[in-house]
Amino acid sequence: MTDSPHLQSELATLTTEAFRPELAGIDQLPTLDIARLMNGEDTGVPAAVAARLPEIAAAVDAVAARMERGGRLVYAGAGTAGRLGVLDASECPPTFNTAPGQVVGLIAGGPGALVNSVEGAEDSPGLARADLDALKLTPDDSVVGVSASGRTPYAIGAVEHARAAGALTVGLSCNANSALAAAAEHGIEVVVGPELLTGSTRLKAGTAQKLVLNMLSTITMIRLGKTYGNLMVDVRASNAKLRARSRRIVAQATGAPDAEIESALREADGEVKTAILIILAGVDGSTATRLLEESDGRLRAALKKAGA
Repeated sequence: MTDSPHLQSELATLTTEAFRPELAGIDQLPTLDIARLMNGEDTGVPAAVAARLPEIAAAVDAVAARMERGGRLVYAGAGTAGRLGVLDASECPPTFNTAPGQVVGLIAGGPGALVNSVEGAEDSPGLARADLDALKLTPDDSVVGVSASGRTPYAIGAVEHARAAGALTVGLSCNANSALAAAAEHGIEVVVGPELLTGSTRLKAGTAQKLVLNMLSTITMIRLGKTYGNLMVDVRASNAKLRARSRRIVAQATGAPDAEIESALREADGEVKTAILIILAGVDGSTATRLLEESDGRLRAALKKAGA
């Protein structure tokens, strides 16, 4: 099936789809030269993200306020953008001990689209509406549409449907004046320029989206008290490496000797925050648990309540 002339002309206006004639002979270059070109291209991505920090910070504060009320953070995208959203969502439970379903990644075409292309899925705003309806959105939820082009119907459909439901909306794209940013309350347009390989937006655009998603989730979790300074005190110790990291975090937060750390972690049933509070406040496990519950899980607030 041939693409419509309208779509062809639309793609021709996108910076992410632009052809770079100076790279037309890249396939004839030595491998090291190609690697240097790619590396040079990537160095401009952080600066493009830095130009959008005010918009990113505003989005984070808005998302955190909703999550403070019990809302969810939902990413919605297709292809690389969708995969990046699913990746970010999947890393929140082990890193920040988020509850199941608290951070969700939706990809056009469903889980199968993580490894295989699902024909036509990204072109369906109706599919996005159905995926969000299955989540039973509330006004406390936040939906982040992610699309390098800023024109993906699935991402735009998700944002439009979420906004109509009263949820907070964020549109993350890599082209200026995108339909996605226009549809969202918070538009974030990180313009990284044409790709090394024409239209391959898993490259610079993908890197830019990953950096922004890192900020959205990480800073939101900091605002929600999921960290103590720069320590991941809500880490879920689900394997040997994370159990060892838990001990290190307690040690870094308290400076206590190993025996005291092991004892506190046993009393806290492995919960890092609780163990730190046991040591720093000099309380028992049940008291530490109660103080954290009364402080909405915020360790600094619990320490203050305990007079530590």
